[in-house]
Amino acid sequence: MDQMTDTVTAQDQIRETVNSNDVVLFMKGTKQMPQCGFSSRVAGVLNYMGVDYADVNVLADPEVRQGIKDFSDWPTIPQLYVKGEFVGGCDIVTEMTLSGELDALFDKVGVTYDKQRAEEIRAANG
Repeated sequence: MDQMTDTVTAQDQIRETVNSNDVVLFMKGTKQMPQCGFSSRVAGVLNYMGVDYADVNVLADPEVRQGIKDFSDWPTIPQLYVKGEFVGGCDIVTEMTLSGELDALFDKVGVTYDKQRAEEIRAANG
């Protein structure tokens, strides 16, 4: 019975975080100190592009760590949300950054970022 309450609480907490922040990264570690390479890559892209985002360290809370996988129906961490919508994990965010799709998404929903920095990432990885 208690586990059910915890799951609902984690889901509510995740939903609240996703809906109250324009950009959220559920990651292992924090944006200042990522704890895995994939989280580090996505945080690095967002940090470099100057995106203001909330970071949620899934290692700090096992309920959230499992809860986010259930919430998005996506098996891996990190997970990026923009304006309440699940965008994807490391591979998808990397691909979108290099193709310019991430810029287009940010432009469409009004998320501020440094366009020049986004171009630099593409130039360095082109």
